[in-house]
Amino acid sequence: MIEQMKTAGPRRWLAFLLLAFLVGVGGATVALAGQDDDAKQMRAGASQAEEAPGVQFVNDSDLVPVGKSPIKGQKNAPVTIVAFEDFQCPFCARVQPTLKQLLTDYKGKVRVVFKHNPLSFHKDAALAAEASMAAGEQGKFWQYHDLLFKNQKALKRPDLESYAKQLGLNMKRFNAALDNGKFKKHIADDQALANKTGARGTPNFFINGIKFVGAKPLADFKKVIDDELKVVGKKNARVYKARVAANFQKDPPAAPRNNRPPSKDTTVYKVPVGDSPILGSKNALVTIVTFQDFQCPFCSRSQNTLREIMLNNKGKIRIVFKHLPLPFHKEAMPAAQAAVEAQRQGKFWEFHDLLFQNQKALGKEELAAYAQRVGMDANRMLYALDQETHLDRVKEDTELASKLGARGTPHFFVNGRRLSGAQPVASFQALIDETIANASALINTQGLRGDALYEAIIANGAEKFEAAAPAPAKPPADTVHKIAVGKSPTKGPARAKVTITIFSNFQCPFCARSTATLKELEKTYKGKIRFVFKNRPLPFHKDARPAAIAALAAHRQGKFWEFHDLLFQDRNALKHDNFLDYARKLKLNIRRFEKDLKDPALEQLIKDDEAIAQTVGASGTPTFYINGRKLVGAQPAAAFEKIIDEELAK
Repeated sequence: MIEQMKTAGPRRWLAFLLLAFLVGVGGATVALAGQDDDAKQMRAGASQAEEAPGVQFVNDSDLVPVGKSPIKGQKNAPVTIVAFEDFQCPFCARVQPTLKQLLTDYKGKVRVVFKHNPLSFHKDAALAAEASMAAGEQGKFWQYHDLLFKNQKALKRPDLESYAKQLGLNMKRFNAALDNGKFKKHIADDQALANKTGARGTPNFFINGIKFVGAKPLADFKKVIDDELKVVGKKNARVYKARVAANFQKDPPAAPRNNRPPSKDTTVYKVPVGDSPILGSKNALVTIVTFQDFQCPFCSRSQNTLREIMLNNKGKIRIVFKHLPLPFHKEAMPAAQAAVEAQRQGKFWEFHDLLFQNQKALGKEELAAYAQRVGMDANRMLYALDQETHLDRVKEDTELASKLGARGTPHFFVNGRRLSGAQPVASFQALIDETIANASALINTQGLRGDALYEAIIANGAEKFEAAAPAPAKPPADTVHKIAVGKSPTKGPARAKVTITIFSNFQCPFCARSTATLKELEKTYKGKIRFVFKNRPLPFHKDARPAAIAALAAHRQGKFWEFHDLLFQDRNALKHDNFLDYARKLKLNIRRFEKDLKDPALEQLIKDDEAIAQTVGASGTPTFYINGRKLVGAQPAAAFEKIIDEELAK
């Protein structure tokens, strides 16, 4: 080509130069297309501007922008999947093989854009997000991303550094990015976008702007992608902005009814399912008990919300319907009784839908017509209405509602947590996301499902709403509780300036998680801290109480803390035979150990601890008292250190 250029005239020179430029750009594009290495994308210059971190996306959308986010897949892919994810979310981990399969099955046609949405109750997720961007700065975002999802239970700072070393990153540069919070704003911007677009849970996707929620099956993704490809064809990524504009539907604003803010009540109420109608998976993680009135317009409005919630959380939600006909709705009580008869005839939900669709026509004749439409025996229903056969059944629900303080409709209890009024989807989703973590923990630790799972969640719930009685004044935040050591196991100098009293439960995953933090504190404040252990076995942890007795039996032979560590190593191995194995491992006197397991004095010690817990307000586990100052939950070391340092400075 050079020889040809030497003999060419000026115009041909210009043509050769233009051709060379185009070939060069095309070659760079072919060489880099589909690569994961962010650094190579950055070096590619203007030809890769659509994928390069730090360079604004050329054909971007104002609604669901790609911006400066990591991208996997070819830049000309006609379908873009924007994924809002959280590295500590088990559902996000579950969907990763699906996303990889999509990139394989639709090679060149699909690309994935990663956006961060670390949820507040996943304590390690935010720092993991920063670490992934620090790795991305060195061209290893997707490799680091994969390591994080493979190791979701190991996302502390030392773990994050070990993954960086594993990938051969420059550790000085990596640590500097974490220390100075270099990528905090990027992550905050992603979270703001998640909130703006209604992607409040994880994983949450937008496929060319079409909202797609949850770790759904591969086939569900493919259906949406195939539909988009029919419209887009083989056009390049410059259609992205247009497709998002055509597809994106913003969630309605999250303003509750009458502009009242949603309740901050964190009380779990014991709301039985009983023989009420149920809609949804029998193994659902979340049970929503709803009290409704067929003549209430706000109840009617809530039906679409409930449907959307079930769709967005497919297989994770079940709805339990309870009756609360209000006295000023004259046709609500007969409609409720008719619905009970529909349930008896196996047609409740079909009948339920017709009643809400025809709220202004709920007379006896209309009810009979609706019964016929859904295939019920209408005469049998009319007879039940005349005889008020189901009046007592409806009253059972109304009395339960009154007991729980559910005086208006619609009224909901999400895994026992109250939510009142025709709230938007976002309010439900926020509460679902909060309660689902506890449900998942019970599944992982005890293998509970369905009714057993729900019963465990509400086991310690309040059975009555106490608003009528004046609530006891909450102690001020700086209350210092006096807690006697008694006969509890201790570790550390008796005259240590700081005493940390621990209310713990050997079957609690959060208690297990906190043990590493306590050991870290023991090293950091060597000789300055004393630990006091008190038992708080929760009733829904069936093996926690026997484990507590076994630990106290080991304590009698001077091996409490060693036994304590063995119990927390495997919370699924807390049976009698396991206790004997641990005792042998620690070379305890087995005969004495077995005798002590039956000693009622040890049970009394546990009851004494529970009474103290009740007095000082240690309702859950783990709960800590640092020189009497309360600290709740599996908090990071920094939370402990703040109080310890203050106490040491006194």
